[in-house]
Amino acid sequence: MLVISACLLAGFSSAFSSSVMAQTGTPSPANPSSDDIKQRERDLDAVRAQQKSAVELQERLKADIAAIGQNRAKLNQQLIDVAASVRDIETKIAEAEARLLPLDAREQEIRASLDSRRSEIVEVLAALQRAGRRTPPALLVRPENALQSLRTAILLGSVVPEMRVRAEKLVADLDELVGLRKSIAAERDRMAANRDSLKDDQTRLATLVDERQRQQSGIEKNMAVEAARAVELSHQVDTLQGLIAKMEQDLKSAAKAAATASRQGVPGALNGKPNLGALKDPGRLSPAIAFASAKGLLALPVNGTKIRDFGGSDGAGGAEKGISLAARPGAQVTTPCDGWVVYAGPFRSYGQLLILNAGGGYHVLIAGMERISVNIGQFVLTGEPVATMGSTSRVASILAANASQPVLYIEFRKDGTPIDPAPWWVVNKGQKVRG
Repeated sequence: MLVISACLLAGFSSAFSSSVMAQTGTPSPANPSSDDIKQRERDLDAVRAQQKSAVELQERLKADIAAIGQNRAKLNQQLIDVAASVRDIETKIAEAEARLLPLDAREQEIRASLDSRRSEIVEVLAALQRAGRRTPPALLVRPENALQSLRTAILLGSVVPEMRVRAEKLVADLDELVGLRKSIAAERDRMAANRDSLKDDQTRLATLVDERQRQQSGIEKNMAVEAARAVELSHQVDTLQGLIAKMEQDLKSAAKAAATASRQGVPGALNGKPNLGALKDPGRLSPAIAFASAKGLLALPVNGTKIRDFGGSDGAGGAEKGISLAARPGAQVTTPCDGWVVYAGPFRSYGQLLILNAGGGYHVLIAGMERISVNIGQFVLTGEPVATMGSTSRVASILAANASQPVLYIEFRKDGTPIDPAPWWVVNKGQKVRG
């Protein structure tokens, strides 16, 4: 009971102090207290530390880039590794947020329960405190006083056993509340650390992507012209298949990529199985394994939740030709497979669209990103960063469904016909292919 009394009195003391401060007034921003000044100094020191850390990170990145030089294999490997790290941290943050939801809900539930019993508990505690301070009535006193004391004793005698049960429940609730607060604090600390790591990795990844594209632009001098030409050609067609055909026929860089894909043929297999070891070569210039033999091995391009599946209703009387994943704002998008970029840019209701020629008559279409970071004609490796999500959905069919998160649309095609991508996705995360 003493524990309960202390806890409740502390709570009421805090509430009372808050009430007094509200009535008497707190230090205004115009007249900051010494504590306010000290807090501002701590905040300023923290900002300075962050700025210093950012500068040091940029210097390390410059040194790393200089060390890589023109070594394409090393740059590719770093891109793949850092992109994987970014997606791993995104997953950890999402998992922490999922764990916090029931903890926060339970905390609110316990708080509401305690608040609903506060007046009752305070009333009984006050009675017990008054009884504890009151001396036993003397023999020679007024009868009214003795009777009142007896009545109080009888009242407390009937209340205390019932209160013991309630007190035990209250103690259990308070213990759980303390434990919940510790768990929530630990989760939030881990999430904050993960967000700091994510910010650093995203900075590193952006620098590496810029270097990759700088080197690429050094090879292909007319990229800007090709990109503009691609958008112009995209306005001449209405369908995805028409766009693929137009790009691979009329656009120089896309046609070259398609021709290379056709010429390379299907990669060989070891004992009838895909040679996963070939994926370890970050300097490769063609697919390590045949797309057709990669079933059950490909990772989804973005971390997210599937909201539409192949063959399901598209909300307009038709059937879905691909899958849709609800992702986090700003999430990293990576390639599920090796392939040549035959289109990268806006197209009709798909928003930003990326099309990869994976060889063997297969194409992978990815849409709904905010920004694409690769160019037409470029060969990209499995797990390589190619785009980032925005803050809202950019695919018209998803916008019509009032999706609250950015959504990525993925479609596989074989010889121009949409196919179910389900057989290709990895079942066990430990089995996914990665460069």
